[in-house]
Amino acid sequence: MKVYFIGAGPGDPELITVRGLKIIQRSEYCIYAGSLVNPELLKSLPAHAKVYDSSRMSLEDMVIIYKEAMECNLDVARIHSGDPSIYGAIQEQMLALDKLGIAYEVIPGVSSFVAAAAVLRQELTLPGVTQTIVITRMEGKTPIPEKEHLSVLATATPTLCIFLSIDKIEEIVTTLLPHYGKDCPAAVVYKATWPDQKIVCTKLSDIAKEVKREAIKKSALIIVGWMLGKEFKRSVLYSQR
Repeated sequence: MKVYFIGAGPGDPELITVRGLKIIQRSEYCIYAGSLVNPELLKSLPAHAKVYDSSRMSLEDMVIIYKEAMECNLDVARIHSGDPSIYGAIQEQMLALDKLGIAYEVIPGVSSFVAAAAVLRQELTLPGVTQTIVITRMEGKTPIPEKEHLSVLATATPTLCIFLSIDKIEEIVTTLLPHYGKDCPAAVVYKATWPDQKIVCTKLSDIAKEVKREAIKKSALIIVGWMLGKEFKRSVLYSQR
């Protein structure tokens, strides 16, 4: 028996690894990340599989399911959105499994920041512009260490991929303007790769207004950086020299 933490990808059910899908197809137990996981993936489970929505569960609730599956000697597909290593809260689950002596494995997935770059048709690192990507979020229920506040991270003007913070878009703009300037390109991608995907691209000073106009209030990634301006040097990698 084993628990598999599976990255389901950003939304498109085809953006999952072959290994992840094969495990889902044979797992008798499944705990999935609510509305963040495309329900099409759940159709790949065995017809008699026991299925649980983690958005309605505490860690303790999940541990009960893991124990039950262990007693039945049946695998568990623990399906997370995107890649489970980013804001997936899997470390506490793995610690609980260690204490129970239950084996587990992590199957990586396509993160929403990678999917957002794909639908934007945008490379996030460009020669002469930036070679650094910062994945972060604004403070909410989960506090942010002081040295990781957005105002600190922004000083080097890297490519910023801001998760779980669309409701704080105005605060984000205010924080970033002194570092990136009002004309810096910014993008918001709502539900990247889903059928109802939305993309907003404009300059930093206007992004909050455009997001409000599109009524985007959740499930969106914010990307800020000069690489969105498309001006860059050719790569050394593919130089004729």
